[in-house]
Amino acid sequence: MRSAIAALSAALVTAFILFVWLRRGRHMPMDVANSRSLHAGAVPRIGGIAMAAGVATSLLPLGVPAPLAASLLAAAGLFLFSLLDDWRSLPVLPRLLAHLLAAFAAVVATAMPWAWMLPIVLALAWMTNLYNFMDGADGLAGGMAVIGFGAYGLAAWGHAPELSMTCLVIAGAAIGFLAFNFPPAKAFMGDAGSIPLGFLAAALGMLGWRDGVWPAWFPVLVFSPFIVDATVTLWRRLLRGERIWQAHREHCYQRLVLAGWSHRRLALTAWLSMMLAALTALVARSASSALQAVALLVWALIYMGAWIMVDKRKSLDQEPGQT
Repeated sequence: MRSAIAALSAALVTAFILFVWLRRGRHMPMDVANSRSLHAGAVPRIGGIAMAAGVATSLLPLGVPAPLAASLLAAAGLFLFSLLDDWRSLPVLPRLLAHLLAAFAAVVATAMPWAWMLPIVLALAWMTNLYNFMDGADGLAGGMAVIGFGAYGLAAWGHAPELSMTCLVIAGAAIGFLAFNFPPAKAFMGDAGSIPLGFLAAALGMLGWRDGVWPAWFPVLVFSPFIVDATVTLWRRLLRGERIWQAHREHCYQRLVLAGWSHRRLALTAWLSMMLAALTALVARSASSALQAVALLVWALIYMGAWIMVDKRKSLDQEPGQT
């Protein structure tokens, strides 16, 4: 009951702040459309601020244990740094260093074995960045937060109450944001939202694995729609010798919008795939090792098929005479 009340509080606080701020319409960082954007005009980037307020007001009165608090404090640091980036665009190197520092602090606080230090720090930093990469279409990143952290909360229910409550509160704040981000979006989350969410998706996933709440593959499958799209796109750009730190429109979700999909159709389709991946993870985590391997293989084949279909659609669009 406490977790449900805290999650509802986070949703209401987030929605209230967005409602009031959007009505005032002043002193807001704006996302101005450019040649690499999927939207038109200028949209306020205030969702991350509202979500941070929703999470903080719901969790601070309740308190959390030290390792969990360390991850939340690191996320708070990333929020403040990213908020500055929303107002004044910062160079790539300081942003990357901040992500690595937050990841290192979270890993040290959990007392993970030193042998795991480097790969886990890199994994946390990558998840932090890829969530930001995938925040480019109405309803996409907000929906992933609701479903992903909601799945974490359900999986930890009865095993790790504080972790479950924290995840459900984040999901609740994302619901409050999503009310203003569903296509057509009235607000974006900005880096102050996407960067901390990506970090927490990895950091809380790591905590659940360390404490035996779920297997190591569980967070990966839950957030696989984002992980696969961002990671495959990165490697393809690397192999072509492109500058991977520059903005682009080559992610799978971006290509679908450019091919004619509406933001609403993309969001609903993405939400369905996210829910199916999360449901598979929730069911398979208690199954035998063989069934877990089968579930992961099936999803690998699904993603391979999806990429082939998107590539084929792009090839058809580029043929002479095609409209």
